[in-house]
Amino acid sequence: MKSLRTPEERFSNLPNFPYKPQYIENLRDYEDLRLHYIDEGPRDSEVVFLCLHGEPTWSYLYRKMIPVFLEAGHRIVAPDFFGFGRSDKPVEDDVYTFNFHRNTILSFIKHLDLHNITLVCQDWGG
Repeated sequence: MKSLRTPEERFSNLPNFPYKPQYIENLRDYEDLRLHYIDEGPRDSEVVFLCLHGEPTWSYLYRKMIPVFLEAGHRIVAPDFFGFGRSDKPVEDDVYTFNFHRNTILSFIKHLDLHNITLVCQDWGG
C-alpha cells in the first residue's frame, strides 16, 4: 500500500507532549504501514485508558489528560489512526473506511495484548 510519512522533525518541540513516540511496523494485516502510539504508565496497571482521537486530530489531543491518568497510577495508550499524526498516511482515499479504522484498532489491541480497557474517545474515535 502506497503511503506518505510525515518527517519526525515536524513533531519536535511540541508543547506539553514529552512522551516517547513508539511505532509498530508489523501490525497484522497492515504490514506495509507504520502505526504510531504512546504508551505511558505501569504495564501492570489494573486499568488501561485507551485514548482514540477523531478527525482532524491525533494523540496530541490527549496531552492534558495523560498527566491526570498517570498521577492516578494508570496506564494510558494513545494511537494515531492511519492518516493522522505520526502514523503513515495511505495515499488512496478509498482506504479510509470505518472497517479500516476499526480493524486497525482491533489489531492494535491484540498486538499490545491490552486488557481491562477504558475507552476515552473523541469524535468518530468513539
